Amino acid sequence: MRDIEKEYQIAKEQYAEIGVDVDKALERMNDLRISLHCWQADDVIGFMNCDALSGGIQTTGNYPGKARNIKELRQDLEEVLSILPGNYNVNLHAIYLDTDEKVDLDEIEPRHFAGWVDWARKNNVGLDFNPTCFSHPMVRDGFTLSSPDKATRDFWIKHCKKSRKIAEYFGKELGITCCTNFWVPDGMKDIPYDRLAYRARLKDSLDQIFEEKIDPRYDIDCVESKVFGIGVESYTPGSNEFYFGYATANQIGLTLDSGHYHPTEYISDKISSASLYVPHILLHVSRPVRWDSDHVVIFDDELNEIARSLVRNDIIKMTSVGLDYFDASINRISAYVVGVKSTLKAFLRAFLEPVEQLKKIEEEGNYTDRMFITERLKTMNFGAIFDYYCWKQGKPVGLEALDEIHRYEKEILSKRG
Repeated sequence: MRDIEKEYQIAKEQYAEIGVDVDKALERMNDLRISLHCWQADDVIGFMNCDALSGGIQTTGNYPGKARNIKELRQDLEEVLSILPGNYNVNLHAIYLDTDEKVDLDEIEPRHFAGWVDWARKNNVGLDFNPTCFSHPMVRDGFTLSSPDKATRDFWIKHCKKSRKIAEYFGKELGITCCTNFWVPDGMKDIPYDRLAYRARLKDSLDQIFEEKIDPRYDIDCVESKVFGIGVESYTPGSNEFYFGYATANQIGLTLDSGHYHPTEYISDKISSASLYVPHILLHVSRPVRWDSDHVVIFDDELNEIARSLVRNDIIKMTSVGLDYFDASINRISAYVVGVKSTLKAFLRAFLEPVEQLKKIEEEGNYTDRMFITERLKTMNFGAIFDYYCWKQGKPVGLEALDEIHRYEKEILSKRG
């Protein structure tokens, strides 16, 4: 039988040899709050009678057991929370409202999400929010906030304004700041003639949406770019340059999504630049495979670089970390657990670096020691420390989590038809 505490003590001594206080690293893990995206559980369908995705979004796979209603979605989220160590928000799209009332997206109110607030209190989580500007008849010819049609723009402006009030409500009720993310699917399949007109309309729509000031204690607004989507391969008004400029000029948050850039671009290298110009960064951590494919996050090089870029210069204090993927080809509970645990491991590994020592060495031009120490860090036994972190919180360690996932699938998911 494993002696988790003994393994931890051995690893702790190894880290102490290079000047790392493991206890402080674990304290920092307790301060980390990750936002779980609700749409992994039901393949981004929601509860507004949407049968299929549109707007450049597609879920692949048909693994049995997806959540079919709000009760099953919450049941799945509670199962995920029971497995994971740490502190969490749950990220909602507007289409996940909790009401029997027939309302459209431009009519949603805080009362339609009161059930989520009650559930969040019960489960000790915060709530984040997103306007849902896709999979709706008012997405006209591929456009929402940048549409040439004023009625279309007005509908989505109203929806986004309503979304901000819901976010404010979440923040006030739960005492945990809500991050509201604004992404629209607008774009063209083929080459546009007038690139400026759509961006000018998008800017005007955003100006109207953010005209009312909301206390950042309750809601932090963030805007998100995308390089392309299915059906809008040639042009998106909301490009990286557009939103970086808009967030900087208006001093609102900037969302960096792992999959929303060209294949050779990495958000880990964008974080330090963005931190100099915007007041807040929201991460949507995903895994693009050649494009924005939203694969389950794994413990890969880019995830580790993202965590390091936040930790080494304490940019984490101005950053919200959210996950954004939807894989319907595997057990959806497992998809959550693998993605979150990979993210937690990346941050733990970053917290276990002798940051100040390495900064000093680099400033002195001692690149020999810098390379030697950073290479040594790659094989340090941080896995024993992560297992201890899970164990101390009474959560499954290692493959024990897989045993629980299999139990839940057999007893719950398999009975959903």
